[in-house]
Amino acid sequence: MVVPEPGLPGRVRVHEVGPRDGLQNESATVPTEVKAEFVRRLAEAGLTTIEATSFVHPKWVPQLADAERLYPLLSGLDGVDLPVLVPNGLGLDRALALGARRVAVFASATESFARANLNRSVDESLAMFEPVVTRAKRADGHVRGYLSMCFGDPWEGPVPLARVVRVCRALLDMGCDELSLGDTIGVATPGHVTALLEALAEAGVPSGVLGVHFHDTYGQALANTLAALRSGVTTVDASAGGLGGCPYARSATGNLATEDLVWMLRGLGIETGVDLGLLVATSVWMSERLGRPSPSRTVRALASADSHKEQ
Repeated sequence: MVVPEPGLPGRVRVHEVGPRDGLQNESATVPTEVKAEFVRRLAEAGLTTIEATSFVHPKWVPQLADAERLYPLLSGLDGVDLPVLVPNGLGLDRALALGARRVAVFASATESFARANLNRSVDESLAMFEPVVTRAKRADGHVRGYLSMCFGDPWEGPVPLARVVRVCRALLDMGCDELSLGDTIGVATPGHVTALLEALAEAGVPSGVLGVHFHDTYGQALANTLAALRSGVTTVDASAGGLGGCPYARSATGNLATEDLVWMLRGLGIETGVDLGLLVATSVWMSERLGRPSPSRTVRALASADSHKEQ
């Protein structure tokens, strides 16, 4: 049943991160052709923003060492944006050489995670990203700034709002087109989400440039998403089948499952353009190739219902 809630946006853009963030932690190498088919199936399901891969050094994320092979296989997906992660100038060079024009940098709100992830302080990381963002914009690119540890850090604990606001403001000032607020270890709760979005608005960061990226460690991802929607956010990151985590934060569990998100949005009467049936079939297909069931509750429920119909 569709029961809209007053004050919510009429449409939400789902920023699908499964092929990059969802697969990056897989211990067994996923064949390049399987990754390409995964992206194509997600596009057929109606997703229009699909984060394809990362041009990070293979030493750090071996699963994504095939970025140069994968990206050309994704040509011809009309109407689909295929952003890629670029950790530094060399990564940007590799991406631009293949024609990628939607890129993302990955910053941290905390010193501990900046050191763990980039071996730099927060300010040193921002200094590294600034020329990357500038060059990408000169190439007519679109730049997303990921900001991890916006709510809690496994080493430092709760993260002060002012610290998150400062780094968000710095990323926007250097030229990022949009920001993704990451709850990397999944500790956020709805009130905390609302407070951060209010603090950002007071600092001149409008909700229109923000996306949210919630992990479901404590089962709060959908509740936090609803809080963000009530504050005007219209971009939500999610991973098909609930795949993914974070290689540099051991307490990080899976991303918000795209199917769980779409089920909630559909019930609220919010358009996404996503065919839930095709999306579930895609996640079942991928789970078979990974050799384990999807953690998404919606995938399990709908796949089970389809199985009963066939019997």
